[in-house]
Amino acid sequence: MGTDESGKGDYFGPLVVGGVLVETGTRKQLVTLGIRDSKKLGDATCRKLAAEIRRICVGKYREVIIPPERYNTLYEEFRREGRNLNHLLAWGHARTIESLLESAPCPLAVTDQFGNESYIRSRLMKKGREIELIQEHRGERYLAVAAASILARDRFLEYLERLSVEAGLTLPKGAGAPVVAAGRKYVERHGVDKLPSVAKMHYKTTAQVA
Repeated sequence: MGTDESGKGDYFGPLVVGGVLVETGTRKQLVTLGIRDSKKLGDATCRKLAAEIRRICVGKYREVIIPPERYNTLYEEFRREGRNLNHLLAWGHARTIESLLESAPCPLAVTDQFGNESYIRSRLMKKGREIELIQEHRGERYLAVAAASILARDRFLEYLERLSVEAGLTLPKGAGAPVVAAGRKYVERHGVDKLPSVAKMHYKTTAQVA
């Protein structure tokens, strides 16, 4: 199985962790689709491939969505414990791995390298601690991780679109100048107290918009 996250570098929107368990019977179908790292795909292609992955891997994928408000609460809890964003990411990956193991046994889980392996290992429950865990830079070169990255990105895009509709303005991806402009407009319309419902408050961007 492989896991990957989306939304980590985006001020607006949730953090999403995707997980896919690739079996012998589904590997060839996924390879035929041309699955690769979601960062190398356009949004439309990513969304189309995500639908195909879900069709092929029925019951063997998971998507853990951490909405902005929940994300902000968790981040503060981890910060008070002297932990950082990598520990929060590890929590999300561990939950995804545990959930996938409920669907089928698997001896190996691969994730992209984002922190010490012990971060994830310490968050796994009894069943998860029996699995071999590998963290690698550019983990997306593994088929399962690439597929997971596509599912996570698709759910992130879907959630961000919904937040934009509810806000009455486009909430862009990333954390650059367009995001700052949108953030200021959001605060103007809805008030700074509503910002935690759409944004990750610990970003430096908050000081520019609030």
